[in-house]
Amino acid sequence: MRGLRRVRRVVHVEETGSGWSLVVPLKPLALAKSRLADAAGEVRPALALAFVLDTVAAALSCPRVADVTVVTDDPVAGGRLARLGALVVPDVPAAGLNAALRYGAERVRERGAAGGVAALNGDLPALRPAELSHVLQEAARAPERAFLADAAGVGTTLLAAAPGVALAPAFGGASRARHLASGAREIVLPDVVSVRQDVDTAGDLRAALALGLGPRTAAVYAAHSAAVQAPGSG
Repeated sequence: MRGLRRVRRVVHVEETGSGWSLVVPLKPLALAKSRLADAAGEVRPALALAFVLDTVAAALSCPRVADVTVVTDDPVAGGRLARLGALVVPDVPAAGLNAALRYGAERVRERGAAGGVAALNGDLPALRPAELSHVLQEAARAPERAFLADAAGVGTTLLAAAPGVALAPAFGGASRARHLASGAREIVLPDVVSVRQDVDTAGDLRAALALGLGPRTAAVYAAHSAAVQAPGSG
């Protein structure tokens, strides 16, 4: 039966609240990060997996996060993420990014989560728990919904909804403008670049590398770079 998978872990939650439940979407690895195909070649699926593993590991280390739910149909990624301590649910709607996020948020609420729910991109390989904590602290000050724009100022990397408020995600492309138009409050903070630096292109990956990649992404990146530079590789 397709359903929820989880493993035991220590949950770090603020003493003053019940903590945030994060929802992370993930395409099947064979389809993920297609814009990196030219730069990454055959390791593109491995990079996509490393991105989400580093993202989720960092999120689970954030003291303001109660749990992380990943919506994916990829069995390899699902197993690895469950072992990290994420909750993994299948992409039942199979209708794109925003439908997956709505479904994940509904599953969180059905479990009786008392805190807010936030959608987080799964391609933040330089994510720092302290910076995510700062963003979620600011999101909690919004009366209903709040979001963080990506490093380019065009898209969105995090959308948060207060307890009892619908997430109403509008990710994809110029989502910053759509989230603003929907009434969500924009989070504007200095020094949270690791929460904003998603990776879609080779340039994005170089920017994340400059920030400091998570260990899984760093390992895949190093192996790929060594292979490309090896004699006879070209």
